[in-house]
Amino acid sequence: MLYLVGTPIGNLSDLSPRAIEVLNSVDAIACEDTRRTGLLLSKFDIKKKLISYHEHNRTQKSPVLISMLEAGQNLALVSDAGMPCISDPGEELVRECAQKNLDIQVVPGPVAAISALALSGLDSKRFFFEGFLPSDGKDRKKRLQELTLHRHTFILYEAPHRILRTLEDLTSLGLGARDTAICRELTKKYEEVLRMTVSEAVEYFQKTTPRGEFVLVVAGGEPPLKEEVKVLTGEEREARVKQLIEGNYSTKEISQLLAIEWGESRKSIYAFVIEMLQ
Repeated sequence: MLYLVGTPIGNLSDLSPRAIEVLNSVDAIACEDTRRTGLLLSKFDIKKKLISYHEHNRTQKSPVLISMLEAGQNLALVSDAGMPCISDPGEELVRECAQKNLDIQVVPGPVAAISALALSGLDSKRFFFEGFLPSDGKDRKKRLQELTLHRHTFILYEAPHRILRTLEDLTSLGLGARDTAICRELTKKYEEVLRMTVSEAVEYFQKTTPRGEFVLVVAGGEPPLKEEVKVLTGEEREARVKQLIEGNYSTKEISQLLAIEWGESRKSIYAFVIEMLQ
């Protein structure tokens, strides 16, 4: 049996009685960081063999874990914090177990995204979980662009050294007026929730050094009705294009974004941008 065991996202007291029981009963525990998991187990006097299983060694370790399960051993899979498989390694292992008809059970625990959504006060009826954005490159641009298309609350995980850049990127894509709840160090001593607009958050972190791990919950937006689309002056249109150019967006990417934002065809906007650049 493979047990997917949720672990605390900050406060160790959040480890459930069932999770403690399962961790005590299995033959071994697969974890991202043996030192970090070791500290958790030590608090509850759990003494079990730990197997390193993380993003960089999962290809080599998955066959080992599968073999142990096929031999009749019981294993627990945990992440450093929260639920395994949610922005953490484990998805592929679960898929392989399912394909081989190996038994899998989940032992639910805290999830930072859901905890932040509950704290945010934003619409939780429908939401989109984005998790960690790529740190750079075309994939990051593409996924940021896709976020502008979502009309429901979306959730991001972000590290302290990248949070300002992400907020600036969201602002450059026209999401500056969106309400956001920025949750820091959830369930820990210095837990904090900042509620403001995205653009206000940019100003805040330009003056305040970010510390701790962050979850960003950003409100969705309604698509503008045709008759409600604001008619921009030539100067305003040029300023918006220049803003995106400064954000290193290509002519094609700018056309795609502004077609949605302005309610116009990509072709006409592409021609406008080309004319500006000449």
